[in-house]
Amino acid sequence: MASLLIRGFLLGFAVAASPGPIFFLCLRRTLLRGWRVGFLSGLGVATADGAYAAIAVFGVAAIATFLSGASRWLALVGGVALVILGLRSIIERPASAQEQPATTGRGLAWAYASTLGLTITNPATIISFAALAAALGAGLSGGFARPGAVVAGVFFGSATWWAILAGLAAAMRTRVTPDVARAIGIVSGLAIAGLGALAIASALGH
Repeated sequence: MASLLIRGFLLGFAVAASPGPIFFLCLRRTLLRGWRVGFLSGLGVATADGAYAAIAVFGVAAIATFLSGASRWLALVGGVALVILGLRSIIERPASAQEQPATTGRGLAWAYASTLGLTITNPATIISFAALAAALGAGLSGGFARPGAVVAGVFFGSATWWAILAGLAAAMRTRVTPDVARAIGIVSGLAIAGLGALAIASALGH
């Protein structure tokens, strides 16, 4: 049981730490809005990772089949959302971290929900966890406890990565001037929009 929990944790951490659009999005949010916004954004990703891990290891065939069949549309929706977020990041002229307004409960809820939605629409996520289930194979048989340990490990592994990233980024907030914030917005926006465009191109190419 402990072995499955550890393996789930390591996989969740590794999947979360893989460079991608959400990484840039959470990094930018933390640098501009603080640790809570960055961590809750990451927690939305961890929730989606845990949900997809549960679908994979519990073998929820109907949901897995639907997601597989809808992968093209999920990629299109997620890609368009990323392009919009990226362009918005490029166009915006944010103030320095010190001048940012206080984050409300609605802002924190949006930080969580937006990354949850973006990760859910990424078919590559479920493919990663389907590979996990195949690799563990028979080790997941015998009730709910063993698969549950993997799912818990994945969630906490992913959440741990985002907590570390948010903590490191938050420590640098005081150095974020308006010029630095603008540069971060352009670089992260280009990365996010570019990755979103690739997702759209991949979906349309199928």
